[in-house]
Amino acid sequence: MSERHTLVIIVGSVREGRFGPAVASWVAEQARVHGGFDVEIVDLADVEIPLSLPAVPPKFAGDSYPRPEGMAPLTSRLEEADAFILVTPEYNHSYPASLKAAIDWHFTQWTAKPVAFVSYGGAAGGRHAVLHLENVLTELHAVTIRDGLAFPNYFTAWQDGQPLDPEASGYAKTLLDQLAWWAAALSAARDATPYPG
Repeated sequence: MSERHTLVIIVGSVREGRFGPAVASWVAEQARVHGGFDVEIVDLADVEIPLSLPAVPPKFAGDSYPRPEGMAPLTSRLEEADAFILVTPEYNHSYPASLKAAIDWHFTQWTAKPVAFVSYGGAAGGRHAVLHLENVLTELHAVTIRDGLAFPNYFTAWQDGQPLDPEASGYAKTLLDQLAWWAAALSAARDATPYPG
């Protein structure tokens, strides 16, 4: 690939004993092999993310939005990213509060950028969480990628930090190919014309 884009992979769970970092590490390796991205993992467990939000939404407050000081590195990484992969488990048929809070503290950082999903869970593989995330990210004017990765029954489907499904790398490549296409298209569009949202 001739052009590399900045990809931020977000570990969405902060629960004790979570599996997310193992999934994110594997996805990051797939993205590095793919070659279309400069890859960074952001673990929400390392970020100060209060659940209480300021009265004025970030869409309207802009650069004056009063985020906690400890959130500054996350905000900067989201701002600089050309594309995202959200790694999420499924909690009670949805996604973690930590991920919702990280999303809600921001707005323009997601706008007109592509977002792909890698989920894991029980029988559904986290697909309910992804359906909810697609609705939320659409509201923020992000572009969600159709082909995601879902790992059902991850507790028996992974070994030594690797999925046992021999097709997993191929599915990851499809996701990354689509993500790279959208990253290039949307980056060029943002450079050419301010997004009307």
